[in-house]
Amino acid sequence: MTKNTRFPAVKLFSGILILGLANAASAVEIKTDDAKFDIYGFARLNASYDINEDISKSNGTRSGDFSQINTGSAEDSEASGYFGADAVQSRLGVRTTMASGVQVTVEGDFRGGSSGGELRLRHAYGEYGNWLMGRTWSNYNSFVGNTSVLEMDGVAGHAGLYSRTAQVRYTRGNFSFAVEDPKSKILEQDSKTGLPTLTARYEDKVGALSFASAALIQEVSYDTGAKDRSSIGYALFGAAKFQVTDAVSIQGNANYTDGANGYLWRSGTNYYGEDAYLKNDSIETIVGYSANLGTTIKIGPGALSAVYGVVTMDWDDAVDDALSVGDKHERNTNAFLTYKWSPVKSVMLGVEYGRYEVKKVNGDDGDANRLMFAAQYNF
Repeated sequence: MTKNTRFPAVKLFSGILILGLANAASAVEIKTDDAKFDIYGFARLNASYDINEDISKSNGTRSGDFSQINTGSAEDSEASGYFGADAVQSRLGVRTTMASGVQVTVEGDFRGGSSGGELRLRHAYGEYGNWLMGRTWSNYNSFVGNTSVLEMDGVAGHAGLYSRTAQVRYTRGNFSFAVEDPKSKILEQDSKTGLPTLTARYEDKVGALSFASAALIQEVSYDTGAKDRSSIGYALFGAAKFQVTDAVSIQGNANYTDGANGYLWRSGTNYYGEDAYLKNDSIETIVGYSANLGTTIKIGPGALSAVYGVVTMDWDDAVDDALSVGDKHERNTNAFLTYKWSPVKSVMLGVEYGRYEVKKVNGDDGDANRLMFAAQYNF
């Protein structure tokens, strides 16, 4: 093993050890002759009170789950008033920068397992020059137009794939291109992932305006051995934030998909909807669209945010083709009013009101209201 890849304990602790409070770069920094290690993360408490039915996600973080909202007659006699709390959103990461310029990041949280509490991989990737390889936020994603909320799963209509995925990415200036692990899904039919998803993104800032746009194409296909079919799905999004004054911003996102609802955030029953369905043996793609709009205003020691998001999937063709899709979610909406503040450095406290609404293809609808509190301690 060469000197450049070997870091024995004696050498590590003979380096420079720096301990500090959390900031955007790192909390704990360890330097050697060959590398720099940044250790970062936070401990976080999330607590929620569901005013109506309990819609908290079963694997933790107290996030609201659209699939647990009662609809139709179930709304008439629902149990109400549920409290819960957990700390599974707590996070730990290590970022290593080699003398050669190679950077490696590994990060996890504790949202793993059916009920949360197990270690879950969030990021695991390496970077060198213009190239990134590994698992991290999809290239078909942007945070530019997002309004900050306490809810970990965020607002309906966020830009693109609001998740992390395995990929190979090349960045040149404001442009980035990636081949990514595919996400295709066909209604009541196992899909075949024969090709990677191709994504492209542009992100920039001009004065008080920050903006981003991205596109992707993917194969939607199946192969039973006896028969196989394929189609092409695509998606587009735009995101923007305008800093009106030092204290006020307006931001939002808009998305359109056709055969790529796996990239339409909070569609389907909660996260992502189906890309297509089968008509006889042919693949019919499903169109989806979404948007959200919010504002953030600095008030007192913190900031007040208000945001509304909506996502819709167009099941009309499936209904016309006599498919039994009445129980599918046609529209999901949520809205949040959030106040966050920092009483001392490295500590964030927040309170939030959230409202969720669901409308199904058969016309049944339902809603739920909830309150949330969070305390986050960064290191």
